[in-house]
Amino acid sequence: MRALVAVEATRLRWRRAVVLLLVAAVGVPALVLAATAWDTRPVSEAEQERLLSERYAAKEVRRCGRDPGNYLYPAPASTDTALVEQACRAQVLEWYGGRPTLRLDAETREGSVLGVVAVVSLLMLLVGTTFVGHDWSSGSMSNQLLFEPRRSRVWAAKAVVVTLTGLLVAGVVLAAYWAGLWALAGSRGLPVGEGVVGDGFELVARGTVLAAAAALGGYALTMLFRSTVATIGVLFAVSVLGGTLIGLLGSGGGSTERWQPQLNLVAFVTNELRYYDESSLPEECFSRRGGRGLECDGERVLTATDGGAYLGVLLLGAGVVSLVSYRRRDVP
Repeated sequence: MRALVAVEATRLRWRRAVVLLLVAAVGVPALVLAATAWDTRPVSEAEQERLLSERYAAKEVRRCGRDPGNYLYPAPASTDTALVEQACRAQVLEWYGGRPTLRLDAETREGSVLGVVAVVSLLMLLVGTTFVGHDWSSGSMSNQLLFEPRRSRVWAAKAVVVTLTGLLVAGVVLAAYWAGLWALAGSRGLPVGEGVVGDGFELVARGTVLAAAAALGGYALTMLFRSTVATIGVLFAVSVLGGTLIGLLGSGGGSTERWQPQLNLVAFVTNELRYYDESSLPEECFSRRGGRGLECDGERVLTATDGGAYLGVLLLGAGVVSLVSYRRRDVP
């Protein structure tokens, strides 16, 4: 098995399309980091004082300090007065002509980090489907089975290679991106809330798992459909119509928000996602008098565990169907 994995790793390394995708997985985050650094470059102290000395700007800073929840989104992770005041000053500066300030706590909940995770995961999915799609389009799959007729071993070896590639590339790239943001904030003397750096690396770990799963999923679907184009087409159709179909299935009663793929993806990466679902609320909550209390609170929470279980079941199902199909169907 080890020799078979080594052969598949060599085959992947010599795929020019795969090499280009791996270069893009490194280059795109590097460009995003450079753009983020430029867009959030500090405003001179003199310019800051000039903007904040205006009457309306100073009033907004004071109001924000008293009620940061209505001014800052996402709200600061820390309740430290100095951190809140600095975040308020940065927000008001942005409103009154300054540039946005780099906030690591915001980056872990919404920002460029999530975008980079999405891009790297998509590229790893393309790596998985491109790698094995070439075997089917060139007809070399049948030749490979002449040397190793046990199809399960061939399927598993290829799966191991694409999964490890996704783990390695995504792990290094995402960790380097987050470390770059951390170093950038430190070089500018920006405050970092307690636990923010650790939260960022936890997000990196979940993003790495997602990218590896995307590579494995792309590979499994291509082994099933035997075409890179077909796999990409099916994934595109599912991304566009999947949520609509799930919504239609639940139109007779009950909520389908919990089962929307995009919500589970975001919940897994960000550790938690809050959404509103009123389908399970008692009828009293909608009466003219209206209901009160927790029983009428329609806010629901999707955790990373929930999202991971949902995505894991989909990946397992695709893998099982792909393996069974590969073992039983004729190979041209």
